[in-house]
Amino acid sequence: MKTAISLADALYRRAEQFAQGQRLSRSELYARALEEFLERNEGQTVTAQLNAVYANEDSSLSPALAELGFEALRRQNAE
Repeated sequence: MKTAISLADALYRRAEQFAQGQRLSRSELYARALEEFLERNEGQTVTAQLNAVYANEDSSLSPALAELGFEALRRQNAE
């Protein structure tokens, strides 16, 4: 698919220089950069939604449940 984008002159020059140095076409450089950006940032939307849902929920453990967890850890360390 072809698309047109606008870039600041300085960014364009940096990208061109980098692509030439890496022996990449401009299209390959932009496709790789976009793919990496999306992979890094797609999960943030899900995280933000989960944070919003659970922002007002109490996530603390009851003292009894916390003690059971600590006891299990102590036993595991003793083995």
